[in-house]
Amino acid sequence: MKIAIVEAKTPKKGSVVLSVAEGRQLGPLGQQIDKAVGGALTRAMTAAARFSGAKGQWLEVLAPGGGLKRVLLAGLGKPVDVKATAFEALGGEAVRRLMTSGETELAIVAEVPKGAVLPAAEAAARAALGARLGGYRFDKYRTTLKDKEKPSLSSVAVLTGAAAAARKLYQPLDKLADGVVLTRNLVTEPANVIYPESLAAECRKLAKLGVKVEVLGEREMKKLGMGALLGVGQGSERESQLVVMQWNGGKKGTKPVALVGKGVCFDTGGISIKPSAGMEEMKWDMGGAGAVIGAMAAIAGRKAKANVVGVVALVENMPDGKAQRPGDVVKSMSGQTIEVLNTDAEGRLILCDAMWYAQERFKPQAMVDLATLTGAIIISLGHEHAGLFSNDDKLAERLTAAGKAEDELLWRMPLSDAYDEGLKSQIADMQNIAGPGFGAGSITAAQFLQRFVKDRTPWAHLDIAGTAWSKKDKATVPKGATGFGVRLLNRLIADHYEER
Repeated sequence: MKIAIVEAKTPKKGSVVLSVAEGRQLGPLGQQIDKAVGGALTRAMTAAARFSGAKGQWLEVLAPGGGLKRVLLAGLGKPVDVKATAFEALGGEAVRRLMTSGETELAIVAEVPKGAVLPAAEAAARAALGARLGGYRFDKYRTTLKDKEKPSLSSVAVLTGAAAAARKLYQPLDKLADGVVLTRNLVTEPANVIYPESLAAECRKLAKLGVKVEVLGEREMKKLGMGALLGVGQGSERESQLVVMQWNGGKKGTKPVALVGKGVCFDTGGISIKPSAGMEEMKWDMGGAGAVIGAMAAIAGRKAKANVVGVVALVENMPDGKAQRPGDVVKSMSGQTIEVLNTDAEGRLILCDAMWYAQERFKPQAMVDLATLTGAIIISLGHEHAGLFSNDDKLAERLTAAGKAEDELLWRMPLSDAYDEGLKSQIADMQNIAGPGFGAGSITAAQFLQRFVKDRTPWAHLDIAGTAWSKKDKATVPKGATGFGVRLLNRLIADHYEER
């Protein structure tokens, strides 16, 4: 689907989307269009008594006249409350509504209502971003779609009085969308297509963006002492991988920000096997790694003036005769030993070695790890927020603000020494889960990871188990893989670690 940002003029044909502020307020171009169709839009809004232009309201007017097939009126809410995300939602929902309608062309009039503080160019750029994200589909394996089920919309024009400025703003947003789409695709692919070696191969493709990519196999990881990571993958025929992606867009010598991702390409639970019901969803247990890969694509794609390193640990957790057993003891790269009481608590085992490697090699100024780590975070926060754990208030505040700006919401959870009590092992330095009845599964998982954070490294752990995959559609996030994390990581880098 082609997306263009063009100068505003009254459309003569096709389908049009107009923004409407609370009180049924049309913008100047909206008023011109209403006049061109003989006031049909005003009459329709009056007839639809409950349509007021409130946020999220939609009204479709068919064959209003003037050569137009249909006009969709999209409520923005009160002008003082209108933010950039409102125009993203407008663009995304408009495309979703017309994607398979038979319509081929759509014009979105991105008008900022009087009283709003949002620049016109940003509104148009965000509407274009929303259209791109809302139009995402994964039809790669569909072979029997009927014509009426196939996408018909081929082009979207965003109309604005600030087209040149909007096009400039959209350029980095388009690269951000590339990263989100990449992550959604990787997480959606089945585990017979995306496994450690093939996902590492996808990472290598980032070299065309200027990313330096290295892949460590099991032999290299064994030399480094990554016994925790290798123990998880030893039951699989697929070789475990550690991928290192470096983007050096900042000043030489500036310490990078490290992004670390959990990449369990399929998680059976290992010997502590999961129930069969719903196990197919465990293909997305690499959502943290997927988010890091997508973020690196976005950061490199827009040529960010920052130094960023992405480290993703890629394994399969399978239960064959070579798989690690409950009760096994493994030695991590840090030298600390771990008693593996539950082989289904594997994400923390691969992350601890990846995090230690990132710190040892790159001495990062900050480190953020992302993982679909615990079901317990869903019990705590549902599917609306990801869990945020951090040893540094400034980093936590920056991540929270980035999440709010990009509508990828975080909620900070506690860390304290009291939770470490549950991780005490009788025979090793620690065990990988808390003892029976201890509770606080997400917190004890974060406490486990914190043991592999060096004293002076600002660190945050994002548990995205409830947000990496959605079972309902949103305006810019169709049902399925969400790409959660790409946008907030990109915003974190842009706002706080990029040269001005």
